[in-house]
Amino acid sequence: MVGAEALEKAGGRVEEQGMLFEYTIKFLLLAAFLELVLYRLISRLGMHLSKVAEQYDSVRITLQALSSIGFALLNTVAILVFLALLILLFRNMSMTGPGWYSTMVVPSASLLVLLTLAFLAFPPAMIGSVAYNLIAFGVILMLSVRYLTIHRSWAQRAFGLSFFLGISGWLYYQTVSTSYGLMGWFAAPPFVHEVNRAGEALMVLASILAVWAYGGVGVFTKNKRHRRRVLTFAAVGGSAFLALLFMDYFLALYDEGVAESARKAGEGIGWIFQMGMGYTFYLPFALYVTGLLSWSYAVVKLLTMGRIAGYGLGLIFIAGYALNLSHLTLMVVLGLMLLNLDRRRVESAVGEGVGERPLVASVAPALGEKI
Repeated sequence: MVGAEALEKAGGRVEEQGMLFEYTIKFLLLAAFLELVLYRLISRLGMHLSKVAEQYDSVRITLQALSSIGFALLNTVAILVFLALLILLFRNMSMTGPGWYSTMVVPSASLLVLLTLAFLAFPPAMIGSVAYNLIAFGVILMLSVRYLTIHRSWAQRAFGLSFFLGISGWLYYQTVSTSYGLMGWFAAPPFVHEVNRAGEALMVLASILAVWAYGGVGVFTKNKRHRRRVLTFAAVGGSAFLALLFMDYFLALYDEGVAESARKAGEGIGWIFQMGMGYTFYLPFALYVTGLLSWSYAVVKLLTMGRIAGYGLGLIFIAGYALNLSHLTLMVVLGLMLLNLDRRRVESAVGEGVGERPLVASVAPALGEKI
């Protein structure tokens, strides 16, 4: 008999990357989420509630304590990002064979890390910021090309392309605006605001596509638990989307004063997220909430499965749209590298002729294969 068997397995589990990297990336994801909430969001909330904080000491002390914890987490996140990137780059240099990835991506990402360390000691001028953004764009471009190459699913390709174009909108805005300031030109750069807004819209789209690419939202499945979870998520998400989309209209019908208060509260939330993550909330608020729910569902599902893509997906959106801090740029690079580690691999077993059976059966490796 001549037979062939191919089995496709999910690759890129976090346990396969070593204990040091496993715990580094786990602590990094937790610390980055807490830093986002306590530093980038609550500290801006304290600025928005400055009058309330002046009247109540308890509010002021609470906001100051949370902001201090968030600032300490900022340094912790930066250290963990450096450590995780150094581990990945070292593994790629020692294990990756000849090819464009090892000859271009690894040196470029290493240069980006070294520049970040150098700029911590010597703050860059405008020309240094432009060079840093250009190198970061090159690294993200190469990682995105690799992502689109190794992922065959159209859902994942749509997600990857949307995210790359979205983050490129911010990099274009930041690089061109800084270049105009360096040259002393006071005119607005061409299409800078339009590209920035388009990039934000594509980032929101990418967060929504995450549930399609990684959430496994297929309804037509024999797994009753999975089908029930998908239907529950669709019902909750759809209800929240419709409620937020028409909330202003129904509040205006009920009471114009209540509707005006809701609009001011929405503006305050938008201001906090704009300062913390770069989103201006010019799109309907329901789209942002839908993206948040979709991203959260996909990340939680991947983390419960032990997939390394859950950590990458979490990091690239925790970094936000406006990469104002250098460690946020490195967080995006690290997230894309993690997404590239998670892919489906094909194992084949081919038997030719009728051979003798081995006396001792082959045993699967305890640590799994490396990708």
